[in-house]
Amino acid sequence: AKTERMVTFAADESPRSLQLYGSDPVMLARAVTKLGEAGAVDHIDMNFGCPVAKVTRKGGGAAVPAKPNLLRAIMRGAVKAAAPYGIPVTAKFRIGIDEDLITYLHTGLIAEEEGIASIALHARTAEQHYSGTARWDAIAELKQAVTSIPVLGNGDLWTASDALRMIEATGCDGVVIGRGCLGRPWLFADLVAAFAGGEVLPPRNLGFVVEVMKRHVRSLAEHFGADDIGSTRGVRDFRKHVSWYLTGFPVGGEIRHRLATADSILAIDDLLDEMVSIHGSHLTVVEGGEYLRRGKTSGPIRVSLPDGYRGCLNDMVVPDDNDVMAVSGG
Repeated sequence: AKTERMVTFAADESPRSLQLYGSDPVMLARAVTKLGEAGAVDHIDMNFGCPVAKVTRKGGGAAVPAKPNLLRAIMRGAVKAAAPYGIPVTAKFRIGIDEDLITYLHTGLIAEEEGIASIALHARTAEQHYSGTARWDAIAELKQAVTSIPVLGNGDLWTASDALRMIEATGCDGVVIGRGCLGRPWLFADLVAAFAGGEVLPPRNLGFVVEVMKRHVRSLAEHFGADDIGSTRGVRDFRKHVSWYLTGFPVGGEIRHRLATADSILAIDDLLDEMVSIHGSHLTVVEGGEYLRRGKTSGPIRVSLPDGYRGCLNDMVVPDDNDVMAVSGG
């Protein structure tokens, strides 16, 4: 049921994109075919960047590029399965497992050879997770190596100006936003304006953010179902977004805690209104607040791999792999 909900889109959502991960070429090709037959998506992204232990331990996510033959089979199978439905397949990956196992250049070249429509590099190793500084120089090297398909950059993009700097510094064809949009969904509008040479709005004030938060929790409740259960699940899911929305705002810890434990949309509305009445709708984030880290900040963390994985990188053995669909980072 959870997977089915993940492929549910509103009627006006387009293009419809879905991300898959896995290490079994046959299973992934079947998943792509199933999505194509259902007319469920317009674009499929292959996630070869997720560093989470439950994924890499099964040989999925960031572990896959370490096995170039297996990687090639996965990409080839997915592209072939998607072709009858006109679905482009893209891929996202990291620099490598760790400093001893760097994989991004051969991953990009294999993707180019196998018909992947575009590639995106998160310029960190899987071991780094989300720590340290993204190595934009690796994006530049990948762009120089891969010349026939778009190369996108990812890592340490918090503002529209960061995206412009990355493109200028690396020559990449575009950017992929990760943690930077958590609690700031308007970042995409900023990017559109920046790329068009238009004016990018300054950091939004508290009043603006509160209205977005109210809309967000209602949208989640609607997504999970127009009943009490859907409302409850929507509220529960929304609570993890509270800290991201309020990052950089000097509103105090008590109201954050109360919002993060609220049990209804009405309670959230009341708390948000109370916060605005205390601090004012024109309150802005502290200086540099837009660069305060949000989302995952863990790392470095040793990458969990299947037993003996590093000793058999050229084989085609598929580790245990039971789940090919996920909402995961990279």
